[in-house]
Amino acid sequence: MTCEEVLNLIFPLLEDVDLASCMAVCKQWRDVARNDYLWKCLCAKKWPSMCKRPNISRTYYKLYRNLYERPKSRCLLTPRLSFDDLEFFIDIWSKNTLLFSRMVLGEVLQDGLKNPTSRTNNVLSYLQEGPGFKMTLAVEPGFSISISDTMSVSVLVRCKNSNKVAHIVNKSIFDYFDKMSCRAFCFDYLDFSHLYPFVSGIRAWVSLLFLDNENDGVVDVNGIVMDFCDVAKTKDEVLCLLYLLNWN
Repeated sequence: MTCEEVLNLIFPLLEDVDLASCMAVCKQWRDVARNDYLWKCLCAKKWPSMCKRPNISRTYYKLYRNLYERPKSRCLLTPRLSFDDLEFFIDIWSKNTLLFSRMVLGEVLQDGLKNPTSRTNNVLSYLQEGPGFKMTLAVEPGFSISISDTMSVSVLVRCKNSNKVAHIVNKSIFDYFDKMSCRAFCFDYLDFSHLYPFVSGIRAWVSLLFLDNENDGVVDVNGIVMDFCDVAKTKDEVLCLLYLLNWN
């Protein structure tokens, strides 16, 4: 059995990425891998109705390559908001007891921790080194919570220029405490303006960052982190996302 006959037996078993990689080995492999029947089979797996057409204007290889290629990333338009324009209102409850209530300027959340204290350094600073844009607030002095209590949070944002307010998180409950990473998590789905009916299902995440207390089951909260890393991983992306909210 010749080498080409062996390749003709093996290549139909490969997936698209593997078959494309084989084309870079040598000229013989490339010629065998460019067999249009192989690419017609791959097209039939992804777009079967396309392959029912009696004739196509290009080879199936070119058709697959053009359809598979991802569109180039597009640059965002300049955000219409800036953190200097925004004020965030954060309220945290344990059951019906208000534990934390503060108005935080947008530039403070944007800048994060510039000078973390000895108590917050280990817990908070590593978050800023991770991927994604995170709005971080050091809570000094901190407050204590029992991990067995029902904790909830609300976050509002106000645009100072228009004096309009939007919900980011509406009394969402912290339903997961991770003692390994010293964080409690909650999320809420963003409420977007009716002008953007196809934007939905995007979550805002809020984390409480804590340190263990001497009392069993009690922790000391020393920081708050908010992010939209499901979809918005840069500062400009976050500002564009906030602009789409239901402002009233």
